[in-house]
Amino acid sequence: MLHSDRPSQPSTPSGIDLSVSLGRLQLPNPILVASGTFGYGREMVGFVATNRLGGIVPKTITLKPRPGNSPWRTVETAAGLLNSIGLDNDGIDSFLKHQLPWLLACGAPVIVSIAGASEQEFVHLADRLEGVPGIAAVELNISCPNVSHGVDLGTDPEMCRRVVAGVRGVTKLPVIAKLTPNVTDIVSIAKGARDGGADAITLINTCQGIAIDWRRRRPLLGNVIGGLSGPAIKPIALRCVYQVRQAVDLPIIGVGGIMTIDDCMEFFVTGASAVQIGTANFAEPIVSTRLLDSLPEALAHLGATRLSDVIGTLILPAGTSAQAAAQMSHQPIEGHPHAF
Repeated sequence: MLHSDRPSQPSTPSGIDLSVSLGRLQLPNPILVASGTFGYGREMVGFVATNRLGGIVPKTITLKPRPGNSPWRTVETAAGLLNSIGLDNDGIDSFLKHQLPWLLACGAPVIVSIAGASEQEFVHLADRLEGVPGIAAVELNISCPNVSHGVDLGTDPEMCRRVVAGVRGVTKLPVIAKLTPNVTDIVSIAKGARDGGADAITLINTCQGIAIDWRRRRPLLGNVIGGLSGPAIKPIALRCVYQVRQAVDLPIIGVGGIMTIDDCMEFFVTGASAVQIGTANFAEPIVSTRLLDSLPEALAHLGATRLSDVIGTLILPAGTSAQAAAQMSHQPIEGHPHAF
């Protein structure tokens, strides 16, 4: 199917403003598709009006090609999906030559996801992307639990700061740091990303887990440990968004278990300025545009005509203050929450 043959495109009702500001990154709407769940768009173009999306985050790329982990690589769980893909990709050279032109023709902002085994690799990858026409932003995957040392740079605030600062030093593109929930204190890591110069942060990547065949007494995943995604991790993702929102002045992209418009709205009210749809793409390829079509009615239910009017408007129980979030994460609060 040619790009021009996309499915029909319902328009947003007049008077409804779905635009999103993530620091220097401006998006037409808040519904993005998450890295690793949308491929490079080729598989989805026959189902999804890709030019209606707020953004596409394609599969993470690395400096050199990676074969990925041994099978099994995915295991379905009761409320989600365990994956241990291992950043299988053809490397940045192939991406720039073969995949990026197709992605840019999809008509949505393209946020390139990169991963390195070291600070230097992140910087080199970002430098390769600098000046390439059409790229909207770069997302730093410092939180993949499925590769050796995949989360190391994202579990220490200073290491996170250095990676973000290194990338910031070689590119004019907006920089988004994707953080792992597999830490004791997510707020301190977010502060490291902020101090390094990140424009926004993505919360969260997958939660570590395993699946066991007890009859054979063996793990089901070839890499033993994988990343859990889907509805099971939504409460964790919301908690991370809540805590970081109270303590760090950076726009947040929420991700984790989003399946319905109610899920989207929960993230917005809690403090996310945009959301990424991940595991749901496997079950329902058109989920992203379905959610986009449902968003104006959900905003109207709150009496809002602009998405920005509902972001971070969570009403806390009587006697509870914003300091509760900082105390839970063992961090002093800095300033007061406000809408981005």
